[in-house]
This record gives sequence, structure tokens and C-alpha cells, in this order.
Amino acid sequence: MIPRLFFSVFFLVLSASFPISSGSEEKEKTLAMIKPDGLLGNYTERIKEVIVDYGFSILREITAQLDQDSAASFYAEHSSRSFFPSLIKYMTSGPVLVMLLEKENAIADWRTLIGPTDACKAKITHPNSIRAMCGQDSEKNCVHGSDSLLSAQREISFFFEDVSSGETNTTHDEL
Repeated sequence: MIPRLFFSVFFLVLSASFPISSGSEEKEKTLAMIKPDGLLGNYTERIKEVIVDYGFSILREITAQLDQDSAASFYAEHSSRSFFPSLIKYMTSGPVLVMLLEKENAIADWRTLIGPTDACKAKITHPNSIRAMCGQDSEKNCVHGSDSLLSAQREISFFFEDVSSGETNTTHDEL
């Protein structure tokens, strides 16, 4: 006869080795944008395939042509930086595809998938990233991704007003 304590310890060890999931993991939303160079370079379908293959759901998408005011508003946190005028010129040079993505850990996973801001660096250090696939440099890097939960909420509400709670954050580091 095996003592009861053995079964209790065995079950405890087994439970720690194989955690039981309740299936209630919270899905997170993030904003993804294919910039003008990505759309003009005909990378849209390939990028969307990678997104889905990586486990994201594309909840909504819109194609937009940003004017100077909307681009300046979207990138307002960079307004004092030297590259701001060229960023606005670039972001208004053609249409962008904006997508609302969802999955567990969406913000961090999307940032991992897109790779470093500088596409030249991405080609060396993250050769399987989206920026390595279609980016040109640190400005024309093909895609944008929210860098935090607050940035995601602000950016999602910028394009999809009915989706986010409207919380804003005026500082983030991603172009």
C-alpha cells in the first residue's frame, strides 16, 4: 500500500511539470502598419501571411493616405527630433495599410517579428524579420509596431476610434 502523502507529493510534482491551463489567457491587441515602401514594394500579402503564420488574428484593416497633419499627430512624440520633417514627408509619400492585430502577448511578439528599427541591422541580426525582408534603412523600414500597451491603445484609437479605451501616451521609441 502506497501512503497518501506519496500521492499528494506525486500529484504536486506532476502539476508543476504540466501546468493545467484554464484557457482564459487574455489576448492583447496591437497596431501594425505597413508603411508606403512596403505597399509600393508589393510586400503586403507576404507580410499578412507572416502575421497569420505567427499566430496573430487580423481583426480589422484599413488603407489610408496620411496627410501632413495626421502624420504629424500620429508621430507627435518625435516632433522635436531632427528626423521629424523627413519622417512626415516619407509617411505622406504614399498609402499605408493599418491593421489591428490580436493574440496573446501581441505587442512584444509583433515587435519581435518586425525586427530592429534599422532594416540594415535587421538583415544581419534578425534575417527572418519583416524589416529584413522588405526594409531599406532606419526610416524606410517597411512596418510600424506599437512599443507598449499605452502606445498600442493610443495608436489603435487613432485609426480605429471604436476599439480602444482612448488612453493616450505621448512617448514611445518606435518609428
